[in-house]
Amino acid sequence: MPIPSAGFPVAGAGTTPPLWPVGSTGNAFQTNGFIPEIWSGKLVEKFYSSTVLSVISNTDYEGEIKNQGDRVKIRTKPTITIRDYRADGLLALERPEGSNIELYIGTGKYFNTILDDVMEVQSDLNALSIWSDDAAQQLKIQVDIDVLGGIRNSMPTTNRGLTAGAITGVINLGATTTPLATVPRNPTGGQVEILDVILRLGQALDEQNIPETGRWVILPAWAIASLKSSDLRQAYLTGDSISPMRNGRIGMIDRFTVYSSNLLPAGVAGGLAAGEFVIYAGHAHGLTFASQITKVETLRSETTFGTILRGLQVYGYQVVDGKALAQAVVTKI
Repeated sequence: MPIPSAGFPVAGAGTTPPLWPVGSTGNAFQTNGFIPEIWSGKLVEKFYSSTVLSVISNTDYEGEIKNQGDRVKIRTKPTITIRDYRADGLLALERPEGSNIELYIGTGKYFNTILDDVMEVQSDLNALSIWSDDAAQQLKIQVDIDVLGGIRNSMPTTNRGLTAGAITGVINLGATTTPLATVPRNPTGGQVEILDVILRLGQALDEQNIPETGRWVILPAWAIASLKSSDLRQAYLTGDSISPMRNGRIGMIDRFTVYSSNLLPAGVAGGLAAGEFVIYAGHAHGLTFASQITKVETLRSETTFGTILRGLQVYGYQVVDGKALAQAVVTKI
């Protein structure tokens, strides 16, 4: 049998089972050049979206569910009533009853790839290692998208919307169809400085008595750029002796550690109106995350000569204290 000029012969469309998806024109691993003629040993660097889940959540309950079970009942502290005391008066008796919240491990993400033996031998790259690294990054991104989308509107109305504020009820944090129209500085009628949005989120958490240490805020990339051209030229706002305009770094703003993420809910796909973005702020106490299974394994294929690389992550998340989270809905002007 003659050897095709394209390289090692591969099975045709009549193969059972086929070695590539129905409707494709051939083995993409070979046609994409991983069996080299003259190819560089270096791959073009791939960049990934920043993930923030590890810094905005806690894993306090992960150990309780790691080996068995799919649910954890998280008990919350009851609120004790304080009453006025009067001499010779009867003391009212109270039996405190706390509630509970359930952390359910009910979400799974996986990947499943195969590398044919012939392709592995003839390739000049360690394909399985490259695929494994990329899959790990893609898993982190997909989990972040899931959680950041899932916590939208999960905090009480005192921490979001047009009348936020547990004490004042006058903090406008925006809402879908009525977002805050943000600008870097010098707002005109109906506009809000991006820095002011952060200050409003801080006030909402202050009115809930959330600890100042450990607070975070997540902004989309365009909002970070707006911050850098805002009144942050006054370095004292960041608690840094060096202006952020000089070193390009946004540090602490109004007790918040600032993070940038391109995975925040946005537009119609994020459950909002077109052009709208969500900004989250809070404390890690408010959100818990638990991963029960994180597994990557290789095994031999039963249907062809090749190695299967697959991975699985099973996890769950729960807002355990919505008062520790705040949300603003904004749009860019």
